[in-house]
Amino acid sequence: MKLLLLQAGGLLHFGILIASTLVPRTLNWSGHLAKLPPFLRQLFWVYGGFIVLVIVGFGTLTLRHAPAMSAGEPVARALCGLIAIFWAARLAVQWFVFDARPFLTNALLSAGYHALTLGFIYLTAIYAWAALSPELSR
Repeated sequence: MKLLLLQAGGLLHFGILIASTLVPRTLNWSGHLAKLPPFLRQLFWVYGGFIVLVIVGFGTLTLRHAPAMSAGEPVARALCGLIAIFWAARLAVQWFVFDARPFLTNALLSAGYHALTLGFIYLTAIYAWAALSPELSR
């Protein structure tokens, strides 16, 4: 059971990235970032690129090593802990820092936002469970 849930989590990382490709256009990054000095504009894109790389890494490592993660191997549990902390922090920022309401201008955008939130909750929960449960359970 845990193995399948982790594999779903690995795939979900790539689903989140697919949804994320819509964000720059939906939020008019080109127009808003054009007002920034070039260095800050570049910094923004570099940070975004690194976040994408981390998410690709999380998804790839999970799909490649889900059996070890579900078996509770120590290094795999540590990786699961890191991934759980990453997504828990992302949720905290979404709930306590971001105010997306001005951008949720239609039902589709609102549904997408809430679907992503559910995805972040799922990732936090499944990776926390895998990190905190040392028993061999595939």
